[in-house]
Amino acid sequence: MAESPKRWKVTRPFQLECGTTLPELEIAYHTYGQLSPNGDNVVWVCHALTGNSDAADWWDGLVGVDKLFDPEHYFIVCANMLGSCYGSTGPASINPATEKPYGHDFPLVSVRDMIAAHELLRVELGIEKIQVALGGSMGGQQVLEWAIQQPLVFEHIVLLATNAQHSPWGVAFNESQRMAIYADNTLLEEGHPEAGKKGLETARSIAMLSYRSYDTYHLSQTDPEEKLDGFRASSYQRYQGLKLWQRFNVFSYLTLSRAMDSHNVGRGRGGVENALREVKANTLVIGIETDLLFPIREQEQIAKGITGAQYTMLESIYGHDGFLVEFQRIETLIRQFLFSPEAKIDASPSPSQAWNVSNVALPGSEKF
Repeated sequence: MAESPKRWKVTRPFQLECGTTLPELEIAYHTYGQLSPNGDNVVWVCHALTGNSDAADWWDGLVGVDKLFDPEHYFIVCANMLGSCYGSTGPASINPATEKPYGHDFPLVSVRDMIAAHELLRVELGIEKIQVALGGSMGGQQVLEWAIQQPLVFEHIVLLATNAQHSPWGVAFNESQRMAIYADNTLLEEGHPEAGKKGLETARSIAMLSYRSYDTYHLSQTDPEEKLDGFRASSYQRYQGLKLWQRFNVFSYLTLSRAMDSHNVGRGRGGVENALREVKANTLVIGIETDLLFPIREQEQIAKGITGAQYTMLESIYGHDGFLVEFQRIETLIRQFLFSPEAKIDASPSPSQAWNVSNVALPGSEKF
């Protein structure tokens, strides 16, 4: 991360949805800019599965000086989600009962638990209203759940490539990754310097197939010459696996993928449709045409269920990762939504944004 996060410790017990209680809670978070005197300039960003709280680093197309969300004008907050490994309480944290990292003993957490932690931080920061909350993928799941729980807190929400209930298809992808991790015999070897390494690398390789599309790989990973072995796509998958291992905790990966699986805004609320009716914020929902993991029917369902919500679809070869890569077009859509609410939101690419090989992210260019 470009800069270290702030940290706030809650010293009282924190009740989880599963019934387990954490003895204490630590939240890592970043803020940019200053809260205005009347508190009307708050932007809250929720990050995705393996992200962190430094939104100005991984979403620098939207957050930063001279960007759509400029700290000169906004007070921007992003908190590391519960269960992650970037500062908030998670499997890498020390268990007070054993004085060792929780590891595989870390309890089951849900998106609702993450929102409970966000709520504590919101109150601690003295924030009464959030003018804009936005997130993609698992970040969008958090924003949606939060807007249902606290409908009067949010003025606008932007939901990108996300869903109201995680699908059997998405659960199957996550379970396949967990199977790969548990197939690594080193996973539970205490003190092993690379415990779970091969499993996590393989899991990431599986995940990449759900994050991208056929066209992404065809344009960026096709070999320029004929060969029998050593294909570019093969080295790319291995590279992506190694890169995740170098920056992420395998037990956090297991914890957060399970939290994603249990995401269902309709649980205990009479179903998804009833839950979506609780949202009062002005809502923009953005789907990506080639998204295999969160297909556009899921964003259409959200937009249909929220009164007055606007929906638009991005044509992009990047698949699910389009919510991170297509920041120029996403900025245009959000700008239209926030500042020209009467205008028809148009996600069509300009000629300069048309698909071509030079626009395709090459190995190493992705941040998450």
